[in-house]
Amino acid sequence: MLRRTIVAAALATASAKVFFEETFDKDIGKRWTVSEYKGADSMGKWVHTSGEWFVKGAEKEAKGMQASEDMKFHAISAPMDKKASTTDGTLVVQFTVKHEKKDYAFCGGGYIKLMPGKVDGKAFGGDTPYSIMFGPDLCGYDVSRIHLIFEHNGENLLKEDEIKLDYADKDEFTHLYTLVLEKDGSYEVFLDQDSKASGNIVDGWAFPDKEVKDPDQSKPADWVDTKKIPDPESSKPEGYDDIPAEVPDPEAETPEDWDEEEDGEWEPPMIDNPDFKGEWNAPMIDNPDYKGAWEHPMVPNKDYAPATYAKYKDLSAVGFELWTVNGGSIFDNILVTDDKKYADKQAEKTWKKIKGEEGAGEKEAKEAWKKLNEPEEEEGEDDEDGDADDDEDEERDEL
Repeated sequence: MLRRTIVAAALATASAKVFFEETFDKDIGKRWTVSEYKGADSMGKWVHTSGEWFVKGAEKEAKGMQASEDMKFHAISAPMDKKASTTDGTLVVQFTVKHEKKDYAFCGGGYIKLMPGKVDGKAFGGDTPYSIMFGPDLCGYDVSRIHLIFEHNGENLLKEDEIKLDYADKDEFTHLYTLVLEKDGSYEVFLDQDSKASGNIVDGWAFPDKEVKDPDQSKPADWVDTKKIPDPESSKPEGYDDIPAEVPDPEAETPEDWDEEEDGEWEPPMIDNPDFKGEWNAPMIDNPDYKGAWEHPMVPNKDYAPATYAKYKDLSAVGFELWTVNGGSIFDNILVTDDKKYADKQAEKTWKKIKGEEGAGEKEAKEAWKKLNEPEEEEGEDDEDGDADDDEDEERDEL
């Protein structure tokens, strides 16, 4: 039984269609083109590296392409080995990101773009049309989400309910992002192989709805939608406007040292009048002419065509186009396939090894690197600083 299960799994992965796969084991490679769309001098450099720290024995798997510079545009793209499609079956997009320089103020994107047709790599930039954009977007405490954007009729549609990242998801270690998009429009987004969002694209994006408001209809001029009105039979009580807003404080007493010859006649301070009720308004009653809220009649939407939503026949290139406030992010293990099981298998070979045993390997590797490269301050230095601070405090006190 076990043997049959293993054989079945092997056959399933063997039948997978792989449209694009990149692990950067040796170098970034010639198939990748670095963009110059902002001018060669304004573009950040892409570097082939495993980063400053990585799990022992996993340097090869950890090697990727790094957007290396702060406050720079980074853009790079590559043609797919085979054209992918969302019309014929399942589409799986998967890659890893390691925001190595991540701290509380980190700001940088980490999303991949899938593009149609032939892409001019040198000109690839923010204005280059794309079909799908997917991946993390982080900036300080305010922006923390996974982007999933679909192109429709020339518009890029963002997910209406953001896929939020938890605090633990926003660290400096390697994370695996996976998108599964089915032919029927159902989707699922995974982070580190755990599901973060799922549903149908018809419900989560601003694709044309089934019905729209009838453009030939408008609320009738005589339609009454005011639920309450002032009571026409009510009148202001006699003497209402004569009540002052403030009155002399009845409990106030003339100060003992008050001298009328020098200070003049003493007057008590004014306080709010408890009998004052403000501007008079007639009580509200039900409006006898109220017809309820007017509802705009709906008609079928001629643009409603769910079978066309996020349907792309010519996904031909992948790319990363980013503005990096903080550089250092490493992209790796990029995969476009039609088989989630194959993607999981590749993650076992790459991402799981990068993370180390029980997922704690990178954290231990970073701590070891810090001990070697960031020497601790000597106790004497702390004491001297403390003494200096004490002297400064004494000087301030004297001043």
